[in-house]
Amino acid sequence: MTNQIASEDTPEYNASPKTSVTLKLEEDAIISQALSILHKRMKKIGDVMTTPEHVENYLKLKYSQLNYEVFGILYLDGRNKFLLDEELFRGTVDGASVHVREVFRNVISTPATALILYHNHPSGNTEPSSADRLITERLVKAAGLFEIRILDHLIIGNDCYSFAKQGLL
Repeated sequence: MTNQIASEDTPEYNASPKTSVTLKLEEDAIISQALSILHKRMKKIGDVMTTPEHVENYLKLKYSQLNYEVFGILYLDGRNKFLLDEELFRGTVDGASVHVREVFRNVISTPATALILYHNHPSGNTEPSSADRLITERLVKAAGLFEIRILDHLIIGNDCYSFAKQGLL
């Protein structure tokens, strides 16, 4: 029987740097965790939706990097407490068809009394189009019939455009 002296374990030498795919996967995992944390906070803290910055940060994190348009609604109760984030329509790189009837199909079956509309512009330009302005007007009118308030319509891109801040609601 021979006695061998154990030498220190030699760590593996890996000369290959992280690939862009690996980095993207790591970033996606971090973004996913951040969204999960934001979603939990929105459900726990009743006053989160009283500050437009919280809403904008949540939506920018979730939608600013998409390469297709998404139109959705944040449902709020009478105290502006977050109830639900619902993506209603998915479009292409430069548009999404939004139907007033479909928007309110689910809204009236919830305890929501206020809504925040949102959609993203994959181009990054948040300036509202004439179609954006028109659908906002139509949705505000329809919401009034159901005694539901539309607090804002946000366009997410490189920044965030607020119809309410611009006095368009």
